[in-house]
Order: sequence, then C-alpha cells, then structure tokens
Amino acid sequence: MPLTDSYSSLLALWAWLLHLANFALPALGLATLLAPAVAGWRGLTPQRLWHAWWPLAGAGLLVLLAGLAGFGRDGRMATYAGLVLVTASLACWRQGRMAPNWFDRGAVARNFRRR
Repeated sequence: MPLTDSYSSLLALWAWLLHLANFALPALGLATLLAPAVAGWRGLTPQRLWHAWWPLAGAGLLVLLAGLAGFGRDGRMATYAGLVLVTASLACWRQGRMAPNWFDRGAVARNFRRR
C-alpha cells in the first residue's frame, strides 16, 4: 500500500493523539489511584468518586503543563516529583477537611461512636 498524503496525515494525527494521551496519563492515573482514598471507602458512589477525582486530575495536569512550559519538554523527573507532591498534598488536604480533629478528644469519641 503506497503512502499517500492523506494516509501520512492520518498517521501524524494518530501519533499526536498518542503523544497527548501519554502526556496526560501520569496525572490521570495518579488521580485514579488516589480518588477512592480521598472519597472514603465507606459509601463510595460514582458521584463522590468523581468529586474526589477531578480536582486531583486537574491539579496534576496543571503541574505537567507547568513542567512543560518551565523545562521546554515533558518527561523530566522534577516534573514528576512535583506531580506527586502536589497531587498527594491536595489529596491529604481534601481528605483532612472531613477527618475529625484528633486533638479534640470529644470529636474523636463522637466519630467512633458514629461508626
């Protein structure tokens, strides 16, 4: 099959889409792994999972875009370290907003009585 201009442009489009998917995959994968822990394992619904997933994925994609803009190319280890640091910090902060205050003994006791 001879390579025509339309075939080569189709391959170029396919290569660009694969590169874009491979660029975003680390952020989306990390958000997918962290979202159930942020949403809470008990009473896990698709809506709660979505509300936990999209901020993590968005923050991860912003870090990857900042690394691309700052370093001029993607795939640098510093960008991936920033991705893990920002996404994990956001996950801890979002999970901590619903966690009890461990320094308040009354809040801890009320939380364990509820379960």
